[in-house]
Amino acid sequence: QVQLVESGGGLVQAGGSLRLSCAAAGRTFSNYAMGWFRQAPGKEREFVGGISRSGGSTYYPDSVKSRFTISRDNAKKTVDLQMNSLKPEDTAVYYCAAGETPLWAAARTRNYDYWGQGTQVTVSS
Repeated sequence: QVQLVESGGGLVQAGGSLRLSCAAAGRTFSNYAMGWFRQAPGKEREFVGGISRSGGSTYYPDSVKSRFTISRDNAKKTVDLQMNSLKPEDTAVYYCAAGETPLWAAARTRNYDYWGQGTQVTVSS
């Protein structure tokens, strides 16, 4: 089992920045690729980035590329999501997830075995 807890969400104005963090406990953190997803009301869960087990590779969808950056610290068992130039459409609950998935398949929710409870991000216009 892996337990994941997100933190760092909140209210920010458009154009601002937030840094989300996900802390892991349980089984070997470095065995898992990590992903960040978000879900807005009435919408499907959306992939916003993934990072390989070593942290050497990352993968982002076009919607957030150049604005969002994922990093991880395997010693501390944490993965962070730095979000810059935020837009109102970035408003959602953000989730981190852990899975034994290759990075090229990181966008698929079914490839993740463990999920956090989510943290709310609200971007005002």
